Amino acid sequence: MASLNDTRTSDNSLLCPLTLELFRDPVLAQDGHTYERVAIEEWIRKTGSSPLTRQPLSLEHLYPNLVVKKIIDNFETLTRNKKYQFILDVDVKKAKGRPLFQTYGKSIFNAEWLPTNENRPKILILKINGARASKEASFYVELSRHPHIVRTFGFVGNKNMNDDMDSIMLLQECAPEGSLYELLDERETVPDEKILIEIFLQIIDAMICLADNHVVHGDSACRNILVFRFDETDPEKIVVKVTDFGLSRHSKLYSLASSAASHTTLNIIPYRYAAPETLSANATPEVYTEKSDIYSMGVLMWEAYSRGKVPWSRIERDDDVIQRVINGDRLSQPSNCSSQYWSIIVKTWSKSPHDRPTFRELKRLLTEQYYQKGKLFKYSSLYYPHTASKKK
Repeated sequence: MASLNDTRTSDNSLLCPLTLELFRDPVLAQDGHTYERVAIEEWIRKTGSSPLTRQPLSLEHLYPNLVVKKIIDNFETLTRNKKYQFILDVDVKKAKGRPLFQTYGKSIFNAEWLPTNENRPKILILKINGARASKEASFYVELSRHPHIVRTFGFVGNKNMNDDMDSIMLLQECAPEGSLYELLDERETVPDEKILIEIFLQIIDAMICLADNHVVHGDSACRNILVFRFDETDPEKIVVKVTDFGLSRHSKLYSLASSAASHTTLNIIPYRYAAPETLSANATPEVYTEKSDIYSMGVLMWEAYSRGKVPWSRIERDDDVIQRVINGDRLSQPSNCSSQYWSIIVKTWSKSPHDRPTFRELKRLLTEQYYQKGKLFKYSSLYYPHTASKKK
């Protein structure tokens, strides 16, 4: 598995090796490596040594890396000047051949910057068929600057703007470790509970940001959590990010194109993860709220404890699952989930949305329990605010 020394995640000169985020205030340390200032300051206060070489480091010997700062400023200026709108085969190039991933009107392709990839973050193109954007590119970019939301650099269009009018292409950062579902599925055993809780807390931080910006994810599941770094021995080094937020039929971020096919990403309900109020035949857009996302978050946590097992896997028909959820039936406790955490997960499945916690309350419940079992430390949560500026 990846570590801080893994070149797959730390070889990009624009990314802090601690946070795996684009630099904002890069500083050079005594070990010869560059870090985000606040992240390495917190790390030094805690450990006193380099996260890469283990040699002693001191706060007094951190110096601005003006070269990296200039590269970052140039990159950010470029994207702003383009108003976060990129042209295919002019600004970026989609890799030839089959997509990396494809399902229900969604395809993911490897991509490269043009004219060069040098000193640019690794990128993917997410193509959503049968959809149109309802928000401007700058909204996506600003919302995705959270450390646990997959970064979107902007939209991608064709040189002939009449082509593919019924699809959206988003330019996003690349996750070297794939999805949380893939990580769990490839393992022989479920990660230790303290590792799972660290992952949940990072996801919840991202969901707080989405909720504060009036965005309902609509499809919280392990397949939509991307892993940027995983460390079996040290949860503090793990970095996961939420992706595919707002890909639902009632999204305010996207809308169905007039000629959308019957099955697209936007009109497929994830029945086995969905809250009971969203499963009613006459459900309205108003039932999709933070509290419906909370219910799905509980299913995601169950799924992770169950090593990526499909919820209600013994029930073949989705219609039967829907009826059981509406009737108040709930998934059973995984054997590796402690009773203290299980009682928290069960709260997310309260039949009435009003009885479920908010994401901030869920974070508090998990954090209090985590503190009781061991000291909680996460440099990214100290450096970054948990929410972006609120958007109406």
